[in-house]
Amino acid sequence: MNKVENSFLNKNQFGEDFLWGVSTAAFQIEGAHDADGKGSSIWDVFTSQKGKIKNDHHAITACDFYNSYQTDIDLIRELNIPNFRFSISWPRIMPTGVHPVNQAGIDYYNKIIDSLLASGIEPWITLYHWDLPHSLEVKGGWTNRESVTWFSDYAAVCAHYFGDRVKNWMVINEPSVFTGAGYFLGIHAPGKKGISNYLKAMHHVTLATAKGAKVLRNAIPDANIGTTFSCTHIEPATQNAKDIEAAKRVDTLLNRTFIEPILGLGYPQKDLPVLKKLNNYILEDDLNNLDFHFDFIGLQCYTREVVKSSLLIPYIGAELVSADKRNVISTEMGWEVYPPALYHVLKKFNEYKGIKKIIITENGAAFADTVTNGKIFDIKRTHYIQDHLEQILKAKEEGLNVEGYFVWSLTDNFEWAEGYNARFGLIHVDFNTQKRTIKNSGLWFRDFLS
Repeated sequence: MNKVENSFLNKNQFGEDFLWGVSTAAFQIEGAHDADGKGSSIWDVFTSQKGKIKNDHHAITACDFYNSYQTDIDLIRELNIPNFRFSISWPRIMPTGVHPVNQAGIDYYNKIIDSLLASGIEPWITLYHWDLPHSLEVKGGWTNRESVTWFSDYAAVCAHYFGDRVKNWMVINEPSVFTGAGYFLGIHAPGKKGISNYLKAMHHVTLATAKGAKVLRNAIPDANIGTTFSCTHIEPATQNAKDIEAAKRVDTLLNRTFIEPILGLGYPQKDLPVLKKLNNYILEDDLNNLDFHFDFIGLQCYTREVVKSSLLIPYIGAELVSADKRNVISTEMGWEVYPPALYHVLKKFNEYKGIKKIIITENGAAFADTVTNGKIFDIKRTHYIQDHLEQILKAKEEGLNVEGYFVWSLTDNFEWAEGYNARFGLIHVDFNTQKRTIKNSGLWFRDFLS
């Protein structure tokens, strides 16, 4: 029996009000890197430097969503997807990161929003999906405390111009990823390294998350406001006490450090002592300004990580045991395919009393596609989505809080440091011609949502 054709899954099993959608990000799809007055982002600068991105790929054109948005919106409608998550490019509407506003950028997003609504598709805006204006990075970027003000002013502009039609908002996407990779490891934009850069960025981003949400609430009182977190199921490599403690520290770093402050619980310094260094940057009243009562929390889960103790790794004393070393099935990104991770993450985050609603705002997989007679076959991706939906259904049947699922991603796109090598899309993009072709996974999802 072919699981793809005979999956027992039915969208009605998830309930009438369960949200179904697909997610994207501006820098990964738009292209048009300097069109109509757009300023440079940190990713424009980072990708222009040789050796930063696999094969020296860049996003000057990407998926050309800037010019092809109507084609893609038509495809979203064809796939029966009722909710579309996309992000605003901060430097497209505020080229220097601060006033004045670029009207051409505002007009562009107005066209997207209006087209979505005309097509019966609900827009979900992410304010920040990693593309900080370069002009602000010159001033220190997220390591500069002024970033909280810069971001709240930007949030106010978005609320002013789009809040009359957009009711669903996500403030900041995956803060642990862009602060860790961009300000500690230096493998993502802006390429900074060091613990002080990371801790300053961490604190300022957390402050900005709460401040940006408050700006949205004041401007659009009836808005549905959330923010998203990358989360990963963590397991120790062995039941050795040192590995168990190492796994606890990694879990604290990856799953707790950013969400607990916004829930009013403070930073989990007891379980990750290096976080005590944050006290150097916490000013009076900061801890009172970190929390916000979000309408929903977006969780983005793709895999699990297995952890062992390591004295060689500073600050955390732990290292990940790669999927390759464990001889398990993995994606093109080297991420283990382990659907129960999503169930475990939902159980974990359901323990937080301050979370009103959980939505899976990203889940998907990078696999190589097979092109035959103009058709795109990606059975592994279809299985991946089905298997993870089964885990969500299991969670719901146990009474756990989970109210939506957004696939990453609508189209193949520029996948950050991986360039165009990793394809996550339900829709195949030929990056030479920009031709779109719905993959088998997209056709399955279309039929599932019918």
